[in-house]
Amino acid sequence: MTTTAAPRPVALDSPELGEVIEAIAQDARRRLDFPTEKPELALRLLREHRLGAVRVPLADGGGGYSTRELFELLIRLGEADPDVPHILRIHYGFVEELRRDPTVYRERPWLAEVVAGKLFGGASSELGNRVGVYTFDTTLLPDGANFRLTGRKFYSTGSLYSDYLRVTANDANGEQISALIPADRAGIVHVDDWDGIGQRHTGTGTTILDNVLVEPAELVPFRHVGSDRRPGGAQPQLLLHAIAAGILRAVTAEAATLLRERPRSYAWGNADPSREDPQLLQIVGELSAAAYVVEAAVLAAAETLGRAIEHAHTHGQVDDELERAASLAAARVKVGVEDIALRAAGALYGVGGASAVRQATHLDRHWRNLRTLFSHNPTAFKARAIGDAVVNDAPLPTVGFF
Repeated sequence: MTTTAAPRPVALDSPELGEVIEAIAQDARRRLDFPTEKPELALRLLREHRLGAVRVPLADGGGGYSTRELFELLIRLGEADPDVPHILRIHYGFVEELRRDPTVYRERPWLAEVVAGKLFGGASSELGNRVGVYTFDTTLLPDGANFRLTGRKFYSTGSLYSDYLRVTANDANGEQISALIPADRAGIVHVDDWDGIGQRHTGTGTTILDNVLVEPAELVPFRHVGSDRRPGGAQPQLLLHAIAAGILRAVTAEAATLLRERPRSYAWGNADPSREDPQLLQIVGELSAAAYVVEAAVLAAAETLGRAIEHAHTHGQVDDELERAASLAAARVKVGVEDIALRAAGALYGVGGASAVRQATHLDRHWRNLRTLFSHNPTAFKARAIGDAVVNDAPLPTVGFF
């Protein structure tokens, strides 16, 4: 009996990937009129084309993408449907961890699961706990030879769509521990109760754990950036800004279409048709420039991040200076591009007139999605940390948000 190997992830420059992304974009546009419908087509395509394995080396059956190439993919996915790369935020971080510490996960062939198209999510944050303080009300307690997991998590981004979950808890001694378990195991309830103004289909809601069985082989070390000097800690933060870059691509494209197809103008405008009005063309030009600047900043930071990650993979140890540079780069991108992006999402309306604010246009989604993304890790705190590093050579906070 012969087995057929899973197909490799599609290449970044392949027509096939272009077709996949266009299919995701078309479905996202269709679903704008069906606000409760989830991105099921996108998730199916992600699995079929193994886009969750793009960072797995070619020798292991993956796509062999560089860190920069991963972020190019994330920007393109963010343009097509900003919920989709956000759903994969935890997954891509876990893939980097598998590559770095394969012996930690030797009990199960998790990398093979990634290559087969499985997706990994996480359930860590708890409402009521101080952000960045890693203690949990969720418990993992002995039950004979096994364990039982009980608790309630929130901000469980991606978990609703994942095949496996990494769940954090306190053990019987009050120490932190993690379990890597199937997302559909008995006792796990995914509540789709995320009610944010944007990023509405990321599954960022409640995960209930009701006496969930955990086997000893499913226990994995508790990790957070800073506690073990984990390489690539800036990646989950920079990923959010890559989505913002993709959204600005969409903003520019929709502004151009809006102006190109605008049937009427003002008697006191500069030209008729509107597509020839120099003031309106200026707005589109400024939007295009904003999208370019944000994308360039994200990709420059991705290259800095890539140097830190590849050093860790190649040498088996973290380079503190490379990690610091990567974290500073991601933080600077956030602080630097937030106002640019939010202004652009508002300026979009300047090319459409009053008809652009009708609900049927769905143009408000861009600002709502951007505002939601930038609300992660408050900008004022990030700017202060950057300033302290520049002026006083202060260390960055040792938490999973830098």
